[in-house]
Amino acid sequence: MITVADFSAVIFDMDGLVLDTESTYSIAWQQAANAMGYGFSKEFCLSLSGLHYPDIELKLLVYCGAEFNLQTFNRLSGECWRDHVNVHGISIKHGFIGLVDLLIEQNIPYCLATNSRTENALECLELAGIKDVFSIIVSRDHVRHGKPEPDIFLKAAELMQVDINRCLVLEDSHAGIVAASKAGAVSVFIPSIAQIDPLTVELCDLMVGDLAQVTDVICAQSY
Repeated sequence: MITVADFSAVIFDMDGLVLDTESTYSIAWQQAANAMGYGFSKEFCLSLSGLHYPDIELKLLVYCGAEFNLQTFNRLSGECWRDHVNVHGISIKHGFIGLVDLLIEQNIPYCLATNSRTENALECLELAGIKDVFSIIVSRDHVRHGKPEPDIFLKAAELMQVDINRCLVLEDSHAGIVAASKAGAVSVFIPSIAQIDPLTVELCDLMVGDLAQVTDVICAQSY
């Protein structure tokens, strides 16, 4: 069991962990694919969870064939996504606000570390109404390699001035947990999809159902 003594700072992933963006991306990808005459299953869309875009593009070409027009797909999926979120917004995942309140109360530093580009991350946070929650945001723009490489988490630890092995990484994807493991961080896996890779469970230090349970773990050790 992870205790408060195991970490001095917390690193949040964004997509699927802080924000329910995965469902919005899936809707946009499926709509764009349909417009191009392709069909994307829900399972395929979920398999893209946590990947940075070059890896997503490779999977798209494998799934659809080398003739698949990535430029058209990127344009259409972006338009579909923006149409959807402008109407429906982006939901915040259960337990996030309570956990942030606890970290502030206990003076535990925290930041956001995402495979998304900075522009996209800031747009998503604003659509969710939490654009001012994170004073430190590390994105794919700030490092050479995205997750599953450790660069993003190492950069986050550097900016918070906390040793990476004293950082608690909260992740919902296999790629994120692999990155946390490579970085040497303590990790909590909070799955955002039903199909769980056994290796993800093996690599993480703790698996829980949602961010509210992370708060419960910290509170149980603090009071």
